[in-house]
Amino acid sequence: MKGMRDKGMDDVDRKLIARLQIDGRTTFEELGHITGYTSMGAKKRVGRLLESGAIKVSALLSPKHLGLCPAIVLMETDGPEAMQRLLRRFEDCPRVVHIFTTIGGYNMIALVVAENQSTLESISMEKCSLRSERGIRRSEFYPIRDIHYSPFVPVREYLARRDLSTPPCNVDCRSCRRYKSKECVGCPATEYYRGPL
Repeated sequence: MKGMRDKGMDDVDRKLIARLQIDGRTTFEELGHITGYTSMGAKKRVGRLLESGAIKVSALLSPKHLGLCPAIVLMETDGPEAMQRLLRRFEDCPRVVHIFTTIGGYNMIALVVAENQSTLESISMEKCSLRSERGIRRSEFYPIRDIHYSPFVPVREYLARRDLSTPPCNVDCRSCRRYKSKECVGCPATEYYRGPL
């Protein structure tokens, strides 16, 4: 849909998106009823939204339901090179849900998840931590107690492959004291992972 970015959303787009946010499995017939379109008309409009990159329909996970422990990590890097290194290193990490680059004292903010409190402690301070990257000047780590309004987050479950010999961050869990003592379940992308993701 050429010009989607230029023209923004119209009322039909808003109705479709609002309904799909509530239930991504809403049928085209139902979407047509909501918008006053036929089911084929609704399908074409959703298709254009998808094709333009305006929306993506996917499965979100509830950390609370799955017993996951989320946290926010604030980081200040010493420049754009450090920022790019960190983004490349953790691009395929199953535990990193989002990384935001910002304007301010902390120029990177990440949302991460762990399988339990002990593993959360590992990813806050060990070599596999976002904060361990060279060029991080300062950082803060905040475990999240509750998620309000929408309890669902886009945990990147598709990266929990369980078939790699070395984690995407290139830190071998098997040499880590916390992994050896079973305080950490290891990386979900590796063949020696011991957790539920």
